[in-house]
Amino acid sequence: MAAPLVSLQRCCTRAALLLVARRPWSSSPVTPPPLSRRLLLFLTQRFYDMEMLLNWTSSFRSRRLQKENAYYGYTHRFYGSNVAAAYYVLSLKGGFRYAGQSEWFRPDQRGRFNWDFVNHKDSPLEEIDMSHTVINYTGLGNLVDQRSLRTLSLRGCPEVDDWSLTRLHVFQDSLEELDISHCPRITTGGLAALRNLKGLRRLDVSSLPGILSPGLVIILLEEMLPLCQITATGYNHSLRQDEREGKECMQGQG
Repeated sequence: MAAPLVSLQRCCTRAALLLVARRPWSSSPVTPPPLSRRLLLFLTQRFYDMEMLLNWTSSFRSRRLQKENAYYGYTHRFYGSNVAAAYYVLSLKGGFRYAGQSEWFRPDQRGRFNWDFVNHKDSPLEEIDMSHTVINYTGLGNLVDQRSLRTLSLRGCPEVDDWSLTRLHVFQDSLEELDISHCPRITTGGLAALRNLKGLRRLDVSSLPGILSPGLVIILLEEMLPLCQITATGYNHSLRQDEREGKECMQGQG
């Protein structure tokens, strides 16, 4: 009987300790920490919680972006490059038109689209509108086989950067119109990659926040693409001043 009594005594002792531990600060003999320290501990914990949430959100967004711009190898293998490119464009809520046709294929507001595009596996894409989509350098790999592409719009694409422009050289024999306006990640250095597009007739570089001297950039683009009509609107500072600086710089080099 001694062993059960000892066990019962231990249980009662532990219960008493738990009751004491659960007493409010006012009845505890230990002085509670000041309000400032408790507030600091609370904010620190919330900071780490928010940091973890932001890291998780960033990681989730990165994985989603990678998935949406994955190479459509399966579709390319079984349906050909034209259908694979069309499927990629529609999956990102873009639009396109086949060569020799007037009808545009576009998804609705919910992202649903007509699957009739798979019946045109022998028709290349002639016009592509990827405005305000998440297309990036990797995703452009789904379009590189479209050697009949005449018009490409990347207007307002947040993931299009300087590296993305370097991939457009594959369209140098066909591309006539290019819109890269309102792309926040394009800088002056990336525009140099457009020198390979000798067939361009229209180029829109409006409202590029990464362009510091738009007037000078326009002069350089006109030198690289003399047959191209360049549109550059949406800049706050004087274009004429930049043009004068560019001419003086060119004269100084001459």
